[in-house]
Amino acid sequence: MRFSPQSVARWSAKHRLRVIGLWVVLFVVGGWLTSSYLSGALTTQVNFTNNPDSKQAQTLLEQRLTGPRRSNEVVIVRSASQTVTDPGFQAYVTRLKANVDALGPAVVQQTTDPYQAGGRFVSKDRHATLIPVTMAGTLDDANDNIDQVLDRTLHAPHPPGFRVWVAGEATAAKDSNTIAEQDLRKGETIGIVAALAILIVVFGTAAAAVVPVVLAILAIVVALGLVSLLGMAFDLSFFVTNMVTMIGLAVGIDYSLFIVSRYREERARGRDKLQAIAATGGTANRAVFFSGLTVVLALAGMLLNPTTIFRSIAAGAIAVVLVAVAAALTLLPALLATMGDKVNALRVPVLFRRRQADIDRTHGFWAQVARRVMGRPVTSLVGATAILVVLAVPLLGIKTGFSGISTYPDNIQSKQAFTVLSRDFPAGLTSPAQIVVDGQVRSPAVAAAIGRLQAALKTDRAFGPSTVQTNRAGDLALVSVPVNGDPNGEATVAAVRHLRKVTIPAAFAGTDAGVKVGGETAGGIDFFDLSDFYTPLGIALVLGLSFLLLLVVFRSVVLPALGVALNLLSVGAAYGLLILVFQHGIGAGLFGFQQVDTIEAWLPLFLFSVLFGLSMDYQVFLLSRIQERYNLTGDNTDAVSFGLRTTGGIITGAALIMVAVFAGFAAGRLVFLQETGFGLAVAVLIDATLVRSVLVPAAMTLLGKWNWYLPSWLGWLPQLRIEGAAPAPAPAEPERQPQPVR
Repeated sequence: MRFSPQSVARWSAKHRLRVIGLWVVLFVVGGWLTSSYLSGALTTQVNFTNNPDSKQAQTLLEQRLTGPRRSNEVVIVRSASQTVTDPGFQAYVTRLKANVDALGPAVVQQTTDPYQAGGRFVSKDRHATLIPVTMAGTLDDANDNIDQVLDRTLHAPHPPGFRVWVAGEATAAKDSNTIAEQDLRKGETIGIVAALAILIVVFGTAAAAVVPVVLAILAIVVALGLVSLLGMAFDLSFFVTNMVTMIGLAVGIDYSLFIVSRYREERARGRDKLQAIAATGGTANRAVFFSGLTVVLALAGMLLNPTTIFRSIAAGAIAVVLVAVAAALTLLPALLATMGDKVNALRVPVLFRRRQADIDRTHGFWAQVARRVMGRPVTSLVGATAILVVLAVPLLGIKTGFSGISTYPDNIQSKQAFTVLSRDFPAGLTSPAQIVVDGQVRSPAVAAAIGRLQAALKTDRAFGPSTVQTNRAGDLALVSVPVNGDPNGEATVAAVRHLRKVTIPAAFAGTDAGVKVGGETAGGIDFFDLSDFYTPLGIALVLGLSFLLLLVVFRSVVLPALGVALNLLSVGAAYGLLILVFQHGIGAGLFGFQQVDTIEAWLPLFLFSVLFGLSMDYQVFLLSRIQERYNLTGDNTDAVSFGLRTTGGIITGAALIMVAVFAGFAAGRLVFLQETGFGLAVAVLIDATLVRSVLVPAAMTLLGKWNWYLPSWLGWLPQLRIEGAAPAPAPAEPERQPQPVR
C-alpha cells in the first residue's frame, strides 16, 4: 500500500473494526496514564534550560550555603482586640507554631518563633504577627504538603476575635491550580455545548454533530497520556493541561468538521460509501494532514525559548495536534464506514434540506459575498487592510510582565493573605531578593562592599530590612532583602532591575567578588529578557518554515507570501485588541476581564505560534479547494469564487466553534487564561471573516494567474499535491434485497 492520506482512509474504512478497536485501546491507556501519572509529572515552577543570573545565584546557594531551594510560607495572625504582647495572643501563636512543628521534618523543615526575632515579624499597629515556615523538600513537595499546614492553621478553629491567613509560594500555587482546574472544567463545558450547537446548525443533523466532539475528546485524552509520559523525563508546567484541552477541542472538532462535510458532499454527488471515503481521503484528508503539519511547524517556534513553560506548552499543543490529525485520518474514515448514511441521522428538517439542496453553493450568502468582494477587489482589499492596520496600532505600546497574585480573585485566600502582608508587613518576606556574593566575603574590601549595599538598601523604600548569611568557608554570602509589593508587580520588577544595574555595581566597585541576584522577581526578569530575545527568532522560524511548506504544497511563491502577509495582519490586529482591552481597559468590564499593567510575557510568542498555525489551517483548506477547481478549469476567477462559496460556511462554522471554545476559557478567573482565550478568539474571528472572506479572494482576483507563479529555477521542488484527483462518481451499488424463504 502506497502511503498517502487517501490510501490510509481507504484502508481504515476496509479495516474499520481493527482501527476503532485500536483507538479504544489508546483512549483507555491514555486515560489510565493521565489519572495515574499526570499530576506527578507537572510542576508549578518556571525553570530555565540555560543558565541566566537568577539560576546561577540559586545554584551557588544550593551548592555552598542553603542546600535545595525551599518554599517559604508565613502564617499571619491578627486580633482586633489584643496586641502581640497580650498573654492570650502569645499563647495562641505558641499553640499554632507547635501544631505546625508537629507535622514533622517530612513536611516542615523549620518554623521561626516571632517572639525570638526582635520584633521583625510584628505589624506597625502591634495587632498582628507572622510565623515564618520553611517547607521541607523541593518546591513541588511543598505544593503536595501545603494542605497539611493549612489544616493546622487556616482551617483550624480560632479563638474569638482572631483571624489567620497563610501566604507563600506553595499556598499561591495551590490556589492557582484550584482556580485553573475549575476554569478548565468551565471552559470545557462551554466549549463542548457551544460546539455541538454550532455543528448541528452547520450539518443539519445531530449524529454528524456528535462525531467531531467525540474525536476531539479522544484526542485530548490520548494526548494527555503522552504528556504524562513526557513529564516523567522532562519538567512540564501545569499550564500544559489547559493548552492540551483548549487546542485539542479546537483542532479536533475542526478537522473532523472538514472531513465529515466533504464525505457528505461526496455522498450527495452519487458516490457509494467507500468511494465517498476514498474521495474525501484524496481531498479533505490531505488538507487536514498538511494543515496539521503547518500547525506543528508554527508551534515549533516556541521550542527555541529555553524555559520550561514555553517548551511545555509547545510539547502539549504539538502532541494533541498530532493525535487529532492521526485520529482524523484513520479513526474518522473507520467511523464513517461503520455509520454510512446514519451520519445523517436525527435530522433538523429545515437545516438539513438547505444543506443538501445546493451542493456547489451557487446560491446563498457565500455566493453573494464572493460576487461582491470579487466585483470590487481593490475596494475590498484596501478597506479590510485599513481596518486590520488600525486594530494593530495599540501593539506599539505593549508592556510585558507576569500577572502575580495581586490579580487573583478577591475571594481567594492567598490574595487576601498577600493584601494583609503588603499592608502590615514587607510582602517580600515570602519571596525576597537573594543577592549572592561569590568571593572572599570576610576580606575587608568585600565586607565593606556588603556594608555599602545594606546601607543603600536601607534608604530605598522598595526594600525591607536586609539580613546577611555567610557560609563556613567564607567564600559565599547571601544578602536577603524583602521587596515590598507583589513579587511579579511592575514596581517590584523595576526595583530589582535597578538593584542589578545600579545599586550593586556601585556598592561592589573595585572588588573582585562576583554578585548574582536570585529569587522570584529576578527569575521573572530573566524570563522577560529571554522572551524578548527569543520571540523574534521564534517568529522568524515560524514564518520561514510555513513559507517553505506552502511553497512545496502549492508550487507557488505568491500564495505562501500572500498567506504569510495576511496572517501577520490578522495576528497584529489580535495583539492590538488584546492590549486595548487588558492593558488599557477599554471594554474589559463589558467582558468581565481585569485591567492589568502588563500582558503576560510568554503570551506574544505563544499567541503568534498558535494563531499563525490556526490561520494557516483555514488558508490551506481554502486554497486547496481553489487549487482543486483551478486544476480542473484553468479559470482563476471561477476557482476563487468556487473556493470561497464552498468553504465559506464550513470555515465560518469551524471558526465559530474555535471562538466558542476559546471564549469558554476566557471566561475563567485567572488573568493569563482570560488573555489567552480572548486573544485566540478574536484572532480566529478576524481571520475567518476579514482575512479568509475578503482579503484572500480580493487579492487572488487581482493577482490572477500570478497566484500560481513558480520560477523555473524552482521546478525541481517535489510535487506534494494537497487535493488528490477524486475518483469519478459511480452509481451506488443497489442493496441486495433479502430473498423470500421457500
